[in-house]
Amino acid sequence: ILQLPGWSTRPDGSIVIAMGNDDALGVYRCTPYNSYGTAGESQPTRVLLKDPPAFTVRPKEEYFQEVGRELVIPCAAHGDPPPTVTWLKVGSTGKSGAQVDGNSSLIFRPLVKEQHGVWECTATNLVASVSAATSVHVLGTSPHAVTNVSVLPLLLAANISWEPGFDGGYFQRFSVWYTPLVKHPPWARHDWVSLSVPVGAQHLLVENLQPDLSYQFSVLAQNKLGSGPFSQIVTSVPRGFPVTTVPPEPPAMTLRVFLSPPQALTANETVRGVLLQWEPPAQFSVALSGYALELRQGKGGWEVLDRSIPSTKTQVLVPGLIKDAFYEFRLVAFAGSYISDPSNTVNVSTAGMEVYPSRTQLPELLPQPVLAGVIGGICFLSVAIIFSTVAACVMNRRRAARIQKRRQGRSLLP
Repeated sequence: ILQLPGWSTRPDGSIVIAMGNDDALGVYRCTPYNSYGTAGESQPTRVLLKDPPAFTVRPKEEYFQEVGRELVIPCAAHGDPPPTVTWLKVGSTGKSGAQVDGNSSLIFRPLVKEQHGVWECTATNLVASVSAATSVHVLGTSPHAVTNVSVLPLLLAANISWEPGFDGGYFQRFSVWYTPLVKHPPWARHDWVSLSVPVGAQHLLVENLQPDLSYQFSVLAQNKLGSGPFSQIVTSVPRGFPVTTVPPEPPAMTLRVFLSPPQALTANETVRGVLLQWEPPAQFSVALSGYALELRQGKGGWEVLDRSIPSTKTQVLVPGLIKDAFYEFRLVAFAGSYISDPSNTVNVSTAGMEVYPSRTQLPELLPQPVLAGVIGGICFLSVAIIFSTVAACVMNRRRAARIQKRRQGRSLLP
């Protein structure tokens, strides 16, 4: 045995074969002995060589297929004894709905959104197990949920970041939703507030939060086919102003005006239109004069919808939105000649709603009676000017004709 390369014996009498090959095949007996002799040989044992599984057909790294279509992913292996081939979706605990045919291929018939993910083919026999993984991308679906949502608490704000999920084969956008964990008026009348995320961004700064109050945050992905599931909810507490024992500085001689933006702007659908509600500014050193409501449709610019909202109001009804459109609203506060920063932006989509007329009735221009009067006056003035001009031209021609006749009459006299 010691003459064979890679073979050795241990102190307890075991044989170590570094690499199994045809030299190891055969029947073996062990004979123990000492200075008094031996008690005989052991029972014979036979050494057989078996092959671990090896893939003859491996799945590709990625597969892309439309939802509802058929997808077949091959996987085959050989070994001695012949291995058993199984498929498993990584991270899934329930039934996947996929099938395995007689050639060990994975069959999706039809392919559904829930089958998107990483699948693993495993070949197993008595010797060993080997695995190969592949990613299945299901196209033509709504987005998948974002992952790894994290919230960084800041001073009266929070920075939310995440990792996008699969977009379903279409461009996707994100929105951040948040709500206080303990509802206080006017939060008790509604639930979550949503903020749209700029295109291409994977984080958003949520400002104007209350200090030392727990908030819940979630992220929603959307594409042209609809919305995906909300992400997991993350709870965080924004930081407040630090408490200090240093005495405050004496007030300056000049007057400093503080006017923070309106807070907690929300939108709720009603049978009469969209009801916007908000809280007054948290800080203002002079009396409020009122609010102005701004609107943006689609990718257009911001326009003033109503600049005369009384300071005593904390809600306004917006009727007459265009059907199947996307709107953004925000508020600014007035205090004398001072204007605050805009409030948070709320999104309103009228897609699929039937309570709105087909044409807008937003008060962006003058009221219809006033507008009709202005247009009528302009038209009357234009007609009067034209009539006066024509009359003047006719009179000038007649006058010129009479003068010409007088001159001709004088030239005929002897």
